[in-house]
Amino acid sequence: MLVTAAVVVPVSAAAAHPEIPAPAPARLTAVSPAMLDEAYAANRANAAEAARMAADHGDHGRASAVRSMAAPGRHFLSFDARGSGRAVEIFGDLAKAERVAVLVPGSDTNLDTYERFRAGADALHKRLGIRGAVVAWLGYETPGTISPEVLTTGRAKDAAPELRGFIRELEALNPHARVSLLCHSYGTVVCAEAAESAFQAAGSVRSAVASRAASGEGDLGISDIALFGSPGTGADSVAGLHTDARVWAGRGADDWIADVPHAKADLFGTTVGFGTDPVSTDFGARVFAAGDGGHSDYLKPGSVSLDNLARIVLGETSEVTHA
Repeated sequence: MLVTAAVVVPVSAAAAHPEIPAPAPARLTAVSPAMLDEAYAANRANAAEAARMAADHGDHGRASAVRSMAAPGRHFLSFDARGSGRAVEIFGDLAKAERVAVLVPGSDTNLDTYERFRAGADALHKRLGIRGAVVAWLGYETPGTISPEVLTTGRAKDAAPELRGFIRELEALNPHARVSLLCHSYGTVVCAEAAESAFQAAGSVRSAVASRAASGEGDLGISDIALFGSPGTGADSVAGLHTDARVWAGRGADDWIADVPHAKADLFGTTVGFGTDPVSTDFGARVFAAGDGGHSDYLKPGSVSLDNLARIVLGETSEVTHA
């Protein structure tokens, strides 16, 4: 009942992104390790042009946000300033890292709010050290926190193929790295959809098992999935994700997401809500301690949650503290 009621709350507070002029993304061939610097340079140039166009349009907030992305030393594997924007930023040496963490953000993450997402990626990279690289993957249009879309899997289903494709790109760039997905808030729904759709793409359960054994297909090909600040994933349990990865879940003591009803309901043919709480025993994830932080504090420097997420990425699973 609470989930259904939430969908009919007026959403006038949800801000629509204005149509700000922006260039088409830089044209790049398939990126190889030798071409990373070229890709980074092309995307910085694209960001500089996007900042100029936004300023000419009179949107100085967007211009300022995007201008910082054109600064020397910023490493974007892809960049698109059109609409709410897409960006994939790299921290560390992606081609040589032993461990790679892909951060998947939740609602209200876009080019205008990107710095808070970037700050978490930077903090994680500093905690990982030279062995690790971090990818801030803003590769989909996130829903607004106050919007009907945030209550359904629609945006996540659209994002899942993009995330799966990006993970395949990572495998080509660095086939020796162990990759972890770190998924926050609505991003946990995206990660769950990516895992489930990878399984479905392999066909039936029997053919998926056979294809995994033969070529590694039918699974995302990652070592760990960490879900934090999650409203639910849409799956009833870890088994419902159909992944060979270790699945972790954590929630800060002061995270308001704990008050979100963990239920699903059918409303006019659409499933609203995401079901089982990922930190519950019923879901079956490995629950890690996330400290006393709130919904936006999981990657805060010095936090319990950041330390545990870094240990998961580094494969130091015996050192992860549990809730």
